[in-house]
Amino acid sequence: MAKDTTGRLHVTVKTGGKRKLSSKLWLERQLNDPYVAQAKREGFRSRAAFKLREMDDKYRFLKQGLAVVDLGAAPGGWSQIAAKRVGAESGTGKVVAIDLLEMGEVPGVTFAQLDFLTDTAPEKLRAMLGGGADVVMSDMAANTTGHRKTDQLRIIGLVESAAAFATEILKPGGTFIAKVLQSGADASLQAELKRNFATVRHVKPAASRQDSSERYVLATGFRGFSEQS
Repeated sequence: MAKDTTGRLHVTVKTGGKRKLSSKLWLERQLNDPYVAQAKREGFRSRAAFKLREMDDKYRFLKQGLAVVDLGAAPGGWSQIAAKRVGAESGTGKVVAIDLLEMGEVPGVTFAQLDFLTDTAPEKLRAMLGGGADVVMSDMAANTTGHRKTDQLRIIGLVESAAAFATEILKPGGTFIAKVLQSGADASLQAELKRNFATVRHVKPAASRQDSSERYVLATGFRGFSEQS
């Protein structure tokens, strides 16, 4: 165990046994990530909670009383932040989380294990919310292959599907935020979002690892179908 350039102790994981190099590097990164440790201290289910908190601190899209849909919500870090910010625990706002995987209960959050890509998903979500959503958010990432161009196309395809879903349930003036990868492959996504939203920007929160191409697209001011037709 040695100190890194910031003076913190750096944990090194030994190789050996059945552990692959990729698993070793992932575990070593987790053990040395200050956001992972902070998430444990503050009771968040993932370090991703800090990304959403930082972005909302700056752009203020999670307000008291709003209705929020969290796509691909497990393990629940984003739902935790949203529930606190919109007042879901007190019943002021609403948060509905959906995922293909099971997710442990989060105070104030209604969870449904379903696929948002199914034809009936928008109707189910509207019923759970009692109307439309003010915010649709997604921290989903497509399964990676290791081939950069293929992975970029997969994540863009996933975000395009999430954006299409958002246009079906968002109220006019609503917000869509989703994880993307920094690349030139998202031109069609950008064009579609700019047609449907008043403002579209890219954001890279400090909690995102600096060596990652991860960033977020934040689209605000949903125009609503009446203005698009």
